[in-house]
Amino acid sequence: MNSSVGGSSSKPRAASSQPSETSSKRKRGVFQKELQHMMYGFGDDPNPLPESVALMEDIIVEYVTELVHKAQDIGSQRGKLSVEDFLYLIRKDLPKLNRCTELLSMNEELKQARKVFESDEEKLRKVFEVDEPVE
Repeated sequence: MNSSVGGSSSKPRAASSQPSETSSKRKRGVFQKELQHMMYGFGDDPNPLPESVALMEDIIVEYVTELVHKAQDIGSQRGKLSVEDFLYLIRKDLPKLNRCTELLSMNEELKQARKVFESDEEKLRKVFEVDEPVE
């Protein structure tokens, strides 16, 4: 039985014992350390089996790849890809949607804080340049 992530993909999913199309073309082990830490954080062993980490990586990369392709399809109708395309795709998964909107708002706050910090830093630099005597 073939199933797909999200339910609306027309491409059948490869069996779990065989590498998928995307996993055979990419460099493996790129996210190994991060996934080990995440797996431990979610209750796995501090040093999970390499096979478990590789399987998790394959699943995650396949999910993200499918999500990006779907977002590209949606974005191509408007001519550009945007954050809203991804939010639209996860709109029915409320925990993911809430986390994404939280991260996006934090990103905006950080941008604003950096902007204020840079402008304050520039003002201080100008003040010190004026106060320093020229020899």
